Formats: sequence, structure tokens, C-alpha cells
Amino acid sequence: MAARSGEKEAPDPVRQNQLLCERVRKELQCQRLYTQYSLNPLHPVHTITKKPMSWHDNIEEPADAKFLNLIHHAALEPTKKYSEPQTESQEIGWNTTPLIQADRTDCRLYFPRRRTEITK
Repeated sequence: MAARSGEKEAPDPVRQNQLLCERVRKELQCQRLYTQYSLNPLHPVHTITKKPMSWHDNIEEPADAKFLNLIHHAALEPTKKYSEPQTESQEIGWNTTPLIQADRTDCRLYFPRRRTEITK
């Protein structure tokens, strides 16, 4: 009769345990533990200045070569990182070497500005 009058009955402890187990099982399915981290090359890293009087900031630590290589590689331009353009936008201007060598003695391809009596 309690269901018809709009009042809910309190769930029994067995049902509550089933609901809790189902919720924990679903949460564990979605969770993943990531232990390998890397820098996002698209997000700039902002450095924060150190406090001058703190002793733990003034301890010299050896530089990690793998980390430094990763930072330097992320800072490279795309033509040095990749052998081919990665997007359609990169295709424009990817090959920057001239098709023929510039020869200043060839009057067909070289048009220097000349000063005449009229343009002085």
C-alpha cells in the first residue's frame, strides 16, 4: 500500500549492497591508471620563477637527457619533425627549395629595378 500512496519503502540491505557493487564495478571498468606522461606540444609550458631564499629550489639536479631531447623535439618546426605534411594546411609551403637555381645574369627570370633619368 505504501507504493500507491506515493511513499517509497526503504530498500533492504541486500538490495543496497547490490546497487553499491554494481556502481563500483562500473567505475572500475572506466578507470585506467596512466603511469607514462608526456608533454603536450600544442600547450605552451609556463615557467615559474624560483624563490631566491628557498634551499630546496637552489639544489642543482642533473639534467635528464631524454626529457631535454623531448623538449627540443617538440620545439622543432614541422618540416624538421616529420618527413611529410601532417595536415592539408601544411602542404602549402612544405617544399621551400626553389625549383631552379636563381641566376642573376639570366634576363628571363631576373628583373632588377633600374634607375633612369625619368625615375630619379
